[in-house]
Amino acid sequence: MKIHEEVVTLLMQKGLKIATAESCTGGLLAKCITDVAGASEVFDYGIVSYANAIKWGQLGVRRQTVETYGAVSEQTAREMAQCAAKNGGADIGLATTGIAGPSGGTAAKPVGTCYIGLYFQNRTRVVCYRTGLADRAENRELFARKAFELVKEIINGATEET
Repeated sequence: MKIHEEVVTLLMQKGLKIATAESCTGGLLAKCITDVAGASEVFDYGIVSYANAIKWGQLGVRRQTVETYGAVSEQTAREMAQCAAKNGGADIGLATTGIAGPSGGTAAKPVGTCYIGLYFQNRTRVVCYRTGLADRAENRELFARKAFELVKEIINGATEET
């Protein structure tokens, strides 16, 4: 079973809803979720906020956050995840923002950098993941897999804590 299938199954078992806000993965998270039969039980909302104007105009990220820290930042990923959950009426907000490549990187934020934001139980966690790869498709796949691994880890951790 693939990681996104495990996550959708886990969400169904726990009665949880997930919403996505994607930049660098360009809808791949939503596609993976909806590839699983029965996903409509756990998924109602996904937005591809590739442009900064969509991040603040449609999603609800504060414009000041993007302008101060950049679209590819911990702060933006945090707000994207929170806004996705709020807008989608979901228990979990999952967000990705990064540089898939092959160009667009800087010394501080090289190609293959992704911030994954996860909002769950009024807490937000952001992980910065760097692949070191310049291949766009490969980076997007890796970012999506890491995002789903984070969801699985957090849900299982929350279950073990209660």
